[in-house]
Amino acid sequence: MTPLQPVLLSGGSGTRLWPLSREAYPKQFLPLVGNDTMLQATWQRVQAIASCAPIVVAGEDHRFLVAEQLRQIGAPTPAIVLEPMGRNTAPAIAAAALQAMAAGQDPVLLVLPSDHVVRDAAAFRAAVQQALPAAEAGALVTFGIVPNAPETGFGYIQAEAGQGVCKVLRFVEKPDAVTAQHYLDAGSYFWNSGMFLLRASRYLQELARFRPDIVDAVRTAFASAARDGDFIRLDKAAFAQCPSDSIDYAVMEHTDAACVLPVDIGWNDVGSWSALWEVSTQDDEGNAHHGDVIAIDSRNSYAYARRLVALVGVDDLVVVDTDDAVLVAHKDKVQQVKDVVAKLKAEQRSQAVLHREVHRPWGSYDSIDMADGFQVKRIKVKPGARLSLQSHTRRAEHWVVVRGTARVTRDNDVFELFANQSAYIPIGAKHRLENPGGEMLELIEVQSGDYLGEDDIVRYEDVYGRS
Repeated sequence: MTPLQPVLLSGGSGTRLWPLSREAYPKQFLPLVGNDTMLQATWQRVQAIASCAPIVVAGEDHRFLVAEQLRQIGAPTPAIVLEPMGRNTAPAIAAAALQAMAAGQDPVLLVLPSDHVVRDAAAFRAAVQQALPAAEAGALVTFGIVPNAPETGFGYIQAEAGQGVCKVLRFVEKPDAVTAQHYLDAGSYFWNSGMFLLRASRYLQELARFRPDIVDAVRTAFASAARDGDFIRLDKAAFAQCPSDSIDYAVMEHTDAACVLPVDIGWNDVGSWSALWEVSTQDDEGNAHHGDVIAIDSRNSYAYARRLVALVGVDDLVVVDTDDAVLVAHKDKVQQVKDVVAKLKAEQRSQAVLHREVHRPWGSYDSIDMADGFQVKRIKVKPGARLSLQSHTRRAEHWVVVRGTARVTRDNDVFELFANQSAYIPIGAKHRLENPGGEMLELIEVQSGDYLGEDDIVRYEDVYGRS
């Protein structure tokens, strides 16, 4: 039997779910539905039928998030292909195909966005098994979602009449309301899910047929990739030359091998706050809440709360409260959230990219207070982790240990600190913070100086390959 190789695409930024989803921590890394993150849920959905560990295609900045989240759920160690910049799905899948074939095999790739919800995982696995013979025989199979409404936010696939895996007649763009109703009534149109089942070599063959420029650029980038443990870093210069295109536009709309299997699996791409409301558990008034929320005389609303949020006499609202931003939007207008993100980016505001709590491969830090000349951070360092050996030219630091054990390097001195002990790091001193213990190290850092930006750092040594 041909091996089944899961490919998890994790390159999205999820701007329509701001302020919870941000560029540095997009929605696939968030537990939006249930206790697991969307990336974790994607792997758990297919692990029972997978022949091997997943291949994950992600951005360079997210590499440690991917590795850590899959480690947390006991997933087999993935191969993580790192894109230096986003180039859409056609190049990403090509890179995954090359990685899948690197050991001499030619598996069938199960290509899955890592930020979708599938309520009926068993039905999805059964659909994959049903479509597998067609993919083994050379078909490029996509999974079409049986529509339950005249949805205008999705592309559609028109299929030939028949049962099971059918030939694709055409792909169509997002329709207007009248056209969407026509598609629903016709019964031969299905939502384009963005999930695919295809043999690695067959996909590369068809991509080379229609977009040789993409294949050539990806092959060059893969051949020159730097390999660092489980990370495969595509060559930046070569990948930059690769055109950006989706698998739909590059291959599926042109190939005569395109097939679709209609499925009813409780699928949702969670592309907006209203979509998240739809897939969330609702009370008798149609409200879906996450966190400490009180709703009085309110209906059909979604609230995500970090602290107490009270809704009184409101309907059809989305309220999202984070540490550094609050969103209040009508459910019918949530697509415009992306315009907020665009404005934040234009004004170069950090809230477009970062949360107040910033995740790093060694742990995280939370900027809890800041004013002229000082900043206070709460820092967490994972057991066995260490920060880079570094110095700062314009700020000093004072560390106070709250919990755990800290090993501190300060110039030529190396010493340990315990709870309620502290150390001072002068401007210009070479220093490093490590956690030699078996529990999380937590400390308070007070920075002082005339400039406190994160770019005031000189790294001399870093186990995570940062410069």
